[in-house]
Amino acid sequence: MKNVVSLIIASAILIACSKVPITNRKQTNLLPESTLINMSEDQYAAFLAEAVVLPDSDPRAKKVKEVGEKIKAATESFLNSKGYQKRIEGFAWEFKTVKNDTTINAWCMPGGKVCVYTGILPLFESDDEMAVVMGHEIAHAIARHGNERMSQQMIINGVGSVLSPADTTQVSIFQKVFIGAGTLGMLKYSRDHESEADKLGLVFAKLAGYDPAAAITFWKKMAAQGGAGMPEIFSTHPSDERRIADLEEFLKEIDQYTE
Repeated sequence: MKNVVSLIIASAILIACSKVPITNRKQTNLLPESTLINMSEDQYAAFLAEAVVLPDSDPRAKKVKEVGEKIKAATESFLNSKGYQKRIEGFAWEFKTVKNDTTINAWCMPGGKVCVYTGILPLFESDDEMAVVMGHEIAHAIARHGNERMSQQMIINGVGSVLSPADTTQVSIFQKVFIGAGTLGMLKYSRDHESEADKLGLVFAKLAGYDPAAAITFWKKMAAQGGAGMPEIFSTHPSDERRIADLEEFLKEIDQYTE
């Protein structure tokens, strides 16, 4: 039985290999992206039903949606021009601001379901800083990092346990990947994704008309805060020094992707 499962996994890997836009990194996604998008819609709706969502008339919600829509338009235009249309197939973008002043975070589920907590808003000193953070979160969805993380967990748990969209195990893994912290064995993998999302996010932000160099000022500001009370959004990110150095290096070559 073990050999059969291994054969299934090996065959699936051969079929599911693709390349991430911009970085051209090869990745393996064992799940159809449509499955994750359908699950995202259900989980996002359930989350919003329990959350305090700011009305569209709230200035904070307006700003989040304004920046998000600009990044969405620029990202879709870029992907379409580069032949990556399938990366946004089935996307139904939503930008919601949730009132939670103690949670310093933002995220994007597969399919373009974006949430920004009010706790992170005071940290943005400009639209540019908001754009690089939102661009980063959107980049996770475009790069299909969630699919990769779930695929890794599928291999750990066994393919058969997560093939059915109605399987409670699959829902549990989904929640772990997109809502929880994941297993310790996946943290390094997640940090690699964070670095990749940084690069894609800078490109998307610049294409939308924002200054990608704002990422440097933002992360230097975050590094200055330091301490054990590091906001949740940074828990699996690279070290501040490494991240800033990598961002500065990528900014030197970003024009090749935006001109």
